[in-house]
Amino acid sequence: QVQLVESGGGLVQAGGSLRLSCAASGSIYRIAVMGWYRQAPGKQRELVATITSGGSTVYADSVKGRLTISRDNAENTVSLQMNSLKPEDTAVYFCLMGNVRGYNYWGQGTQVTVSS
Repeated sequence: QVQLVESGGGLVQAGGSLRLSCAASGSIYRIAVMGWYRQAPGKQRELVATITSGGSTVYADSVKGRLTISRDNAENTVSLQMNSLKPEDTAVYFCLMGNVRGYNYWGQGTQVTVSS
C-alpha cells in the first residue's frame, strides 16, 4: 500500500525559511503530477504548487517568488522550499502525487506555523 510521508514542518518566525519534503513508500504507477496543498483553520484546502514529470510548474499567486517546488523522479520525492514566510502561510501542508490514470495519493499533512 502506498503512503506519502511529509517532513520538514515546524514553527518559524516571519521572514524565515522552511523546506518540506515528501516521499512515497511503495510503488506508484507512472506519477504524472506532484504537488503541495495547504489548509488553514476554517478554510478550504487550496493549491500551493504543482510540478509535472516534465518539470512544468504552477504556483498560487500568493506564493509566487517565495516558494519553490522541485521533484526527483528517480526517488519519487517532491520538496517545497519556502522562503520569506508570512503569518498567512500558516497551515497544514499536504503532499499530493497523482498517476497517469488520474488517481491521487495524499500525505497525512505537516503543520507549518509562522509567527509574526
